[in-house]
Amino acid sequence: MAFEVEGKLHRIFPTEQKSTSFSAREFVLEVPDGNYPQLVKFQAVQERCALLDTFAEGDRVKVSFDLRGREWNGKYLTNLNAWRIERAGEGGSERPAAPSEEKFPSDPFPNYNDAPPAGGNFEDLPF
Repeated sequence: MAFEVEGKLHRIFPTEQKSTSFSAREFVLEVPDGNYPQLVKFQAVQERCALLDTFAEGDRVKVSFDLRGREWNGKYLTNLNAWRIERAGEGGSERPAAPSEEKFPSDPFPNYNDAPPAGGNFEDLPF
């Protein structure tokens, strides 16, 4: 199951080497939920531990994750397994465009001489 959530990085933990072939890194995301924001713990495993290296606590991010659950010694465990982390409001690694300094067009009265004549033949339109 794949999910996405946006929030603020509340805490980033160091990578832990769980065994010789398995590493995991946990982080906590502050997710807005009305008056009481939720602190939700995620984990990144193996090569995805490095995804957090470019972020700092306080950054707004969007996390794509899978919901994982299993039984261990009669207890039921749930993990939120992060597989993509990007800055919130972005479509990947691109930075958002800076807002234009100019608030109004330079010519408030554009030249409409190039516009098609009113009442023209619109029969050849593809829709």
